[in-house]
Amino acid sequence: MRRRVPLTLCFIAGLFMAVQYFIPHHNVAAAYERLLLWLQTLLAFAFLLGTVSLIRVHYHKVRDRAPDRGFSIVMFVGLFLMIGLGFFHPSHHAPGSPFNRMFLYVQVPIEATMFSLLAFYIASAAFRAFRARTLEATLLLVAAAIVMLGRVPIGDMISARIPEATRWILEVPNLAAKRGIMIGVGLGMMATALKIMLGIERAWMGGGD
Repeated sequence: MRRRVPLTLCFIAGLFMAVQYFIPHHNVAAAYERLLLWLQTLLAFAFLLGTVSLIRVHYHKVRDRAPDRGFSIVMFVGLFLMIGLGFFHPSHHAPGSPFNRMFLYVQVPIEATMFSLLAFYIASAAFRAFRARTLEATLLLVAAAIVMLGRVPIGDMISARIPEATRWILEVPNLAAKRGIMIGVGLGMMATALKIMLGIERAWMGGGD
């Protein structure tokens, strides 16, 4: 019974979310909107659960004196500082408030730094992938060179056909590959959803069976 009830609720909710797209009725639309509100409530509890799990993981690192416990201490300071500023400082969303300044001058630069570092990893991966050791790698190298040249003014200065070739690569073979990937992702999502709805995949219930 402990597993049958959540599996039944999951099947009913999943079936309704799939069928409601094909029933243009105001009562179905109202039920769909109500389920979305419930989902927002569940997401709030999920964020709370994730925060508690994060605190537990870093607490054990500090308690056990792990070599990287300094990062955990920084995490605790930042977490509780932002929570304190958000709850106890009036008008924390107003420009110039401590909460807003911490977000703009600490959080935003950190995120920008992380995304900037991704560019170096992408460049490193591209360097390894573009080694013309096989026919496929050679085609990838040539296509990448044409696209990069077609996206900068120097490509048009070399030849007017380079931007046209870039447009063709992006709109024909690249778009076909993207559509194939999206179809595959969609089929994978449908298969996973059916496995969860039918009770074949039960890892979300805990226990891994």
